[in-house]
Formats: sequence, structure tokens, C-alpha cells
Amino acid sequence: MIYFKPQNRAIKSVFSILMVSMFFACTSLKKTDNQSKEDFKIIGYVAGYEKFDVAEIDAAKLTHLNYAFANIVDGNVQFELATDKAKIESIMALKKQNPDLKVLYSIGGWVWSDQFSNIAAYASSREKFAKSAVHLMKTYGFDGIDIDWEFPGQRAEDNVFRPSDKENFTLLLGELRAQLEIETKADNKHYLLSIAAATDQEYLNHTDLKKAHQYLDFINLMCYDFYNGWFYQTGHQANLYPSKEEKFGGNSISESIDKFLKQGVPSNKLILGIPFYGRKWEKVTAERNGLYQSAQTGSAIVPSWEIAEELKSGKFQEFYDDAAKASFLWNAQDNIFISYDTPKEIVLKAAFIKQKKLGGAMFWEYSLDNKKVLLNKLYESAGTKNK
Repeated sequence: MIYFKPQNRAIKSVFSILMVSMFFACTSLKKTDNQSKEDFKIIGYVAGYEKFDVAEIDAAKLTHLNYAFANIVDGNVQFELATDKAKIESIMALKKQNPDLKVLYSIGGWVWSDQFSNIAAYASSREKFAKSAVHLMKTYGFDGIDIDWEFPGQRAEDNVFRPSDKENFTLLLGELRAQLEIETKADNKHYLLSIAAATDQEYLNHTDLKKAHQYLDFINLMCYDFYNGWFYQTGHQANLYPSKEEKFGGNSISESIDKFLKQGVPSNKLILGIPFYGRKWEKVTAERNGLYQSAQTGSAIVPSWEIAEELKSGKFQEFYDDAAKASFLWNAQDNIFISYDTPKEIVLKAAFIKQKKLGGAMFWEYSLDNKKVLLNKLYESAGTKNK
């Protein structure tokens, strides 16, 4: 009995996933047919670990809010911070401002993705995880679940990974959707399931989004950190198009979107991620105003409001890469380079979203734009009634 119990559970799990797959294959076609009627989604991540009063969030300018992060402990999903409960309650109160706001919670992230590979590897642990995740969702009254596995089949912070992660990632999402559908039937309410996805070719090589997307309502593409903290090399971190100055094979948003579309992911499920922060390198080689130059430090994250303060110092000169549609700052006195988004980039990215018929925009992270300069421009540029 000990030997056959996992097998029976696996058969039951696979059957459930197959049934859900058939259901979502049909509904996906309907969504694609009605794509022009879809609203422009504005999805904001809120980091629970930041010292930020979530009651200050302008809920009227969001369609979805993702509270980050929950952790995986002994195969179950749980919130780890003492402040999580109070913050979640304050976030749920934002629905008084915007009754149409959908609030999800995110599992994983850079630090807490270490157990995804283990729980995805077996049918029994996938079921345990999915039931736990749905139970936590119902306990707090969330409208759905967001999976931020960084990254299937690849080394990240300190995560376990396997070659079989590619297949298991799809199976995990299928099990989550199956468990969510049980609640949908019980509550007569559709519960959302999304993922945060990297945008490089390696991510696509280690996932099967052509199959996996059928379980998902949308995919939050992290269209930033193209040049990041691991790089002792400056560059655009979130450029819309390739730069003519690029010489190291860096990524761009347009190239990333095209890759996902070629994988067979419907355009209206793709959400373009925007950074509400910049990347700062110090001790940079003083050539070409610091762009695509060596640095003696990896880049640090700089909140958008802090960049505004840096500009006031008078030490930085503003530059614009017209080919890449990307802004950057150069401090020739101290050899500091900053890649960042301005309201100008927000407008261009919103137009790109509409041109490509994408599902909308996502941003990381609310507290990094506490004066709402970028959010206000994004909401204005969306130009549709958000629901």
C-alpha cells in the first residue's frame, strides 16, 4: 500500500490536470477572440518587507496588486514576517477605494525560491503545496496566486534545481489550477493564477510556456535587470529596443516579447514589467559617458525618488539613447552611472503594449516610487478605464 499510494495519487493528479487543460484550452480561445475588449492591466507588486505604509497605495490606479512574498516551509506555503498579517489587512481595505481591485499574493522571489524544485518534483508534494497555497489564499481573502520561481532549471540565489524542472514547472501550475478550480466551483468565482517570468532565452529553454500558459491568466515579464547587480559592467537595465552602442549582447524588451510570442503565448497574457527603480554603478571607466563601460562595483538598486534627489545635486548629466529608447545619468566627477526609467519611457512602453496587444503593465515595486511620479504617468498612458 505504501508503494501504490503515490501512484494512485499521481494518476488522479494527472487526470485532474488533463481536465483543467481541456477547459482552459477553450477559454483561452475565447479570450484571444475578444482580445480587443480586454482592459489595460496595471499590476503593482508590493514588498511586505519594505518599510512602507500600504494604506498610502493609490488603489484607483491599479487593476491588480501582488503582495510579496510567502515562503515554502516543509512543503507548505506560509507568511514569514510578523508584519504580514496587518499589512495584508490594510491592503484588503484598499478595495473600498477600488472595488474592482484584484489582490494576489506571490510565493517565492529571489530569496525564497529554494524549495520550488523539490516540491515540483513529485505528484504528492505538488498536491500538498497547491492545497496549502489555496488554503492560504482563502484564509486571507486573496483573489489569486502568483508564482515567482527564480528560476526553473537554473542556479539563482541558493535554489535547488533539476533538469526535470522544465516539465515539473508545468505540472506544478497544472496542479495549482486544478485546486483553484475546486474553489471556483464552490464559490462561483474565478481565482487568478499568474507567474513572474524572466525574459532571457535561458528561461525559455528551461520552461515550456507553450503548455504552461494554459493554466495561467497572465505572465508578468520581468523586463528589467538586463544589466544587473551581478554585472561589473554598465548598460541599460530596461531598454525598449536594442542599443546601437550595445557590444555585450544585452537584452531588450522588444526582443524579449518577440521570443515569448514565438513560444506560442497569447499576446494578451503577456504583461510588460517596468522597474520603478534604477541601477547605479560606481567607479566606472570614464568613456562614452559611462555607457557600456567596466565598473569596479556591481550595480545597486536606487529608488526613483532617490534618483530625483541625485539630479538635484547638480553632479549628474542626463543622457538619452534614442535607438534603445532609454535614459541614463552620468556623474563625471565621481564616475557614477545610473540606468533608469523616466516618465518618457513609461509613455513609450505603454504605447508599445498597445501596439503589440499585450495584456498590460506590471511594476516592481510600489514603495520605490513613493511620490507616484511613474505610476501616475503609467495610469495616464494606459488611457482606458481600468477594471
